[in-house]
Amino acid sequence: MGYVFEGLLHTLIITVIAALIGLVLGFIVALVKISAENNKYMKIPAIICQIYTTVFRGTPVALQLFIMVFAVFAIPGFKPYAAILTFGINSGAYVSESIRAGISSVDRGQLEAGRALGLTWNKTMIKIIMPQAIKNIIPAIGNEIIALLKETSIIGMIGATAGTLTFDLNAASETIYKSVPNFLACGLIVGAFYLAIVYLLTFVIKIIEKRLRASDKR
Repeated sequence: MGYVFEGLLHTLIITVIAALIGLVLGFIVALVKISAENNKYMKIPAIICQIYTTVFRGTPVALQLFIMVFAVFAIPGFKPYAAILTFGINSGAYVSESIRAGISSVDRGQLEAGRALGLTWNKTMIKIIMPQAIKNIIPAIGNEIIALLKETSIIGMIGATAGTLTFDLNAASETIYKSVPNFLACGLIVGAFYLAIVYLLTFVIKIIEKRLRASDKR
């Protein structure tokens, strides 16, 4: 069980760091794309961001992981960090589209009203658009974090020393779990851990979503 708990810790660390990278990167990319609609100087950055989201959303994360680990960041001892960067960059592509869609769902009249009141574009986005958009963004972001949590299970494919739940399951099977029944039992335990974490995340996301939408009933 020590292997499983150690893998659980690694899984949570990788997921949290990668999710933070994805959120920051996704927010920046989304704002660049939206800014390009009214700012001609943002056209080229927006094209670059579009290429980024297209490539990372259109290719398997396992392939991205192999390229990043064995080509882009082929540095001894850097595999775990390259994996975190890969998951974070991949997540950022999905998060950016969720944020962009959430902001675009807010009626354009809200932006025009803010500008008419004398607010700058930045202040209008922060004070008027984002508080409304976040209600639509939270569920999508929550789903992406859950998907990211499960995607970390493939990190064992690159032979990283820092394992995850599934990676340390293999270690356990090679050391203390010799028979097939014991290996399957360990696999069920790992599956139960994943299920419990996903259920907890889903529960927290629903609470946040419910509280954000409470103002709609007033």
